[in-house]
Amino acid sequence: MRDYGKMIRILLAEDETAMREYLARALEKSGYEVVAVDRGTDAVPLLDDDSQHFDLLLTDIVMPEMDGIELARHCAKASPKTEVMFITGFSGVALRAGESMPNAKVLSKPFHLKDLVLEVERLFNKESAQGQI
Repeated sequence: MRDYGKMIRILLAEDETAMREYLARALEKSGYEVVAVDRGTDAVPLLDDDSQHFDLLLTDIVMPEMDGIELARHCAKASPKTEVMFITGFSGVALRAGESMPNAKVLSKPFHLKDLVLEVERLFNKESAQGQI
């Protein structure tokens, strides 16, 4: 069970530099701790490190070396309590992600930052997020 007194930690895997910095800044301004990496293979050791805990893996699907779906599968084994949310600009890839990880949320680019923050809030404050739309 999550300790609601602690800051929510997000592992962000996004290969596009501008998008990664933009998302990280927006999430940090919304009160989240963000660790950002530019590829799935850089996220794996962080997920495997028992001294690190992430409440959310926010990952692009299409990335070099290791795609977000493969990363999410690794996360499910290495850190099963970590929620997963995909971001993608490709609708066909979004469908594949939904089939591979049916409990994960998929956000399609372009999206507004407020939509991303709202989805993260819904994940961690399910009761308080209801009725705020």
